[in-house]
Amino acid sequence: MRYPALTALLVASVLLLIAAAGCTATTEEKTEPVAPAGEAYARGLAEYEAANYRIAEERFTEAYALYTDAGDTDKALTARNAIFRANRAYAEYPFDRAAAEAALRECVPGITDVAIADWLDTRAQTIVSENETLYFYDVAGNYLYAHPAEMQKQNARDLDFDYIARYAWAEDQPEGIGPYVNPVRYAGVERLEIPHEALPSTGVLKIWLPLPVETDAQRNVTVTNLSAPDYIVAGPFTTGGIGYVYYEVPAGAVNGNLVLSADIAFTSYEQIFEGIDPALVGEYNTSDPEYLLYTKSERNIEITDAIREKAREIVGNETNPHLQAQMIYYHIIKTYPYSHVPHGSLDAREPKVAESTYMFETGHGACGTQSMLFAAFCRSLGIPARAIGGYQMVIAETPGTHFWAEYYLPGYGWVPNDVTIAEVADWVVIPEEKRTAFKDYYAANLDSARFVIQKNVDVPMDPALPDDAAIFRLVRQYPAIVSDTADYDIDLYGMECFGISLEAVA
Repeated sequence: MRYPALTALLVASVLLLIAAAGCTATTEEKTEPVAPAGEAYARGLAEYEAANYRIAEERFTEAYALYTDAGDTDKALTARNAIFRANRAYAEYPFDRAAAEAALRECVPGITDVAIADWLDTRAQTIVSENETLYFYDVAGNYLYAHPAEMQKQNARDLDFDYIARYAWAEDQPEGIGPYVNPVRYAGVERLEIPHEALPSTGVLKIWLPLPVETDAQRNVTVTNLSAPDYIVAGPFTTGGIGYVYYEVPAGAVNGNLVLSADIAFTSYEQIFEGIDPALVGEYNTSDPEYLLYTKSERNIEITDAIREKAREIVGNETNPHLQAQMIYYHIIKTYPYSHVPHGSLDAREPKVAESTYMFETGHGACGTQSMLFAAFCRSLGIPARAIGGYQMVIAETPGTHFWAEYYLPGYGWVPNDVTIAEVADWVVIPEEKRTAFKDYYAANLDSARFVIQKNVDVPMDPALPDDAAIFRLVRQYPAIVSDTADYDIDLYGMECFGISLEAVA
């Protein structure tokens, strides 16, 4: 659930264009005198609006070089951010038709020409730029996700499913207690290290470092030994909607590599809600601020007329919010299989498409997208719901970025589910009764192998992230890094410079 290939792809693309900006930029001759930099930037905007992202990136790069040469730092910064935005819009789509076909043949031995054509023509994620259809970088992996039998046959994922299912299949499941049981204390280190040669020589590095946050199921959070305390401007925050600490580090103050680290610890509880009695679910206080917050449309959890109509279709005549949420959970598992999606492109392109709407309309979505669609369906029915973000240690001991969902029931609290982990049961060959038991567990229960950073997507921070310079604004599993003087996408580059080590200590 990390994105090393994507990150390298995006960074390489931006670095090449920024390097080109150091060359003499040329513009077409005009009959009237026009400021070359302004003209290049305006042409970039026109190409961007026409979804010609590669040409737009070239024009913005010309503008950046010209503004820089003229000493106009403000406009150069605007042009630089436009380069990032244009690059992010298309860089997750590196394949033409022939390359996409080759990727499918390599990943799925024996795939037929008919199957390839059907996938590329009707299901694969694409964009059109400069009148050329471009295909998403994981076009082949997503084919396997959409074809569980092929996934099982190819054994594309070397999963130790007994390890993954250790909570769902536990023989000593607690009965009559809960919902927060079996606490596990985790301790570890977060570390961001950016090589000295990658740092700008001037300006200020603004860094939002993610931290664990207190929740009902994640308690006794401690953050100690924070690096560079003299440069902490806000935080550390470990309560509220999101955990983070905000730094402003002068580039001139960094000798050698920039290293920011924090010792973190928290107690995570397994959540057991499977004994919910629908008849005991209370009435919502529809004027409560939290109810209003988690039943409204947001940037990436969008309530549309189509979402409302589909949600009503899913639940039929059922009116109990718990049973409605359960029906939505199973519907998403069946209808909206997991796949990788172009998060960077979705955030960069205009008009903006919410991730929940993207999955609803295309059928494609990662763990966060699935959780956001679940929340959108619930919210459209008046059920408070949210997408929880952080890391999981369910699939492997090493923390992996992950999202899951929660819905609120009066009298019970926030009830968890994890559509994505539940779906893993379809990727392996196991007895059907075990597959069902696994999915049923994650319908209203959750393992303790979690590390929560944010209680919902799009949680605001103070200071807020700037629109153009930061990527993946909806989530904060990695540090956000903003520099007005870096001549490449340092926020994206920094994702590869961050790591978390955690281990259960009690």
